[in-house]
Amino acid sequence: TATSQKHCETKRLPKVGGCAVCTTGQVQARDFSHELLTIATYDENGRADAMNAAWGGKCGKTRIALNIGAGHMTTENIRRKKAFTVSFATKDTVVISDYFGVESGKNADKIAKSGVHVRKSAFVDASVIEEYPVTLECRLAELQELDGEARVVGEVVNMSADSTVLDENGKIDAGKLQPVSYDAVAKKYRLVGEIVGNAFSDGKALK
Repeated sequence: TATSQKHCETKRLPKVGGCAVCTTGQVQARDFSHELLTIATYDENGRADAMNAAWGGKCGKTRIALNIGAGHMTTENIRRKKAFTVSFATKDTVVISDYFGVESGKNADKIAKSGVHVRKSAFVDASVIEEYPVTLECRLAELQELDGEARVVGEVVNMSADSTVLDENGKIDAGKLQPVSYDAVAKKYRLVGEIVGNAFSDGKALK
């Protein structure tokens, strides 16, 4: 874009491998697409709450790591209950997922206002939102706080998945799930799922 070209002209670096390299000095890690997640918890009174997050992913074989604001009600609930669930936002759940991100549980009962159905996990002290087809039920393994942010690591003790998103072998089919990602640059939600290659296979052509 014209903006990018302007930045490159003002901060140009030497050529590397015959290619000109430039940096804007303004790009932040959040300015890219991230998987959209919904984190559900219970407060001290047993009221269910949920928030959305785009900073999260697999951490080891059986763990998931999340980065969320230390002052969120969800963070307070996780500290107290030592548990939470993580659901993957989908094309069909975009509206409720976005709502969970624009409203604070400190100001409203988001579960009641969104109209979703909640049940208690049989494995951890956290809520499961039934509208989401795939949910990870997690026990808190680690919580670190720095600069107003909380890094939450959960041990996944169970995964619940609706049969409608499973393939003939009982595994999750991304095409059926239709997960979405958050495009932080355009502030849009994008559908994930198109197959563009074969993992651990296509690259062998270059060996």
